[in-house]
Amino acid sequence: MRLTVLGSSGTFPTPGRPAAGYLIEHKGTNVWCDAGPGTFTALPIDPDAVDAVVVSHQHPDHCLDVLVAYHAFRYRPEPRSGVPLYAPQQVIDRLCEFVNAGDDPEIYDTFTFHPVGDDDQIELDEITVAFAITDHSVVTVGSRWEAEGRVLAYSADTGPAGEWPRLARGAHLLLSEATYQGPSGVNDYPFHMTAGEAGEIARREGARSLMLTHIPPYLDPARSVAEAEATFGRAVELAVPGLVRDI
Repeated sequence: MRLTVLGSSGTFPTPGRPAAGYLIEHKGTNVWCDAGPGTFTALPIDPDAVDAVVVSHQHPDHCLDVLVAYHAFRYRPEPRSGVPLYAPQQVIDRLCEFVNAGDDPEIYDTFTFHPVGDDDQIELDEITVAFAITDHSVVTVGSRWEAEGRVLAYSADTGPAGEWPRLARGAHLLLSEATYQGPSGVNDYPFHMTAGEAGEIARREGARSLMLTHIPPYLDPARSVAEAEATFGRAVELAVPGLVRDI
């Protein structure tokens, strides 16, 4: 598998740094995972070559560019139709409400919606994707991507609690959010992780490597990497737009 970082900015995008979004490829299958603002135009492939879309949750920094894709696919001389989109039902409902799908059902022609939740598993050609509900303020799915014995785990947005870390067990790469810095348990909003917690989980679950994402623009990412390395016990990567990583 190959991972390309489209965007990694936590909470909101900045110039040159879109919000959360990733392209996962394997043997000609192209999957757009999370669709934060700016990630559609950051795709390094023709958007028509996207075979499926996976969205972790309904927060705008993870799903807004689905609406951009909808316009790009729909309002042109030869519209695209039937693009599979996998997400919690709440994401599907929110997107359809935004475009008044009750009066304008065209979004149902553009995308074929597939609700996913805890313990669900899908097959995207030769990629198997398993989902788990994470520790977030809205229904959110983390994911585990497997192909030819290689494993990519994606935490999506989450706090450290819950059973979702099983997704990272023995993974070749854990792509983990790291919204906070400093000690655990001091932030008013508990549904994100510190960089140190990301490192602890990666070490505990036996992940072979760790990449941090979802770091807000007002934090120094070098500090986040250092804090994660202190708990993980080895070098940690930083997700930056355009980074390509073979799993």
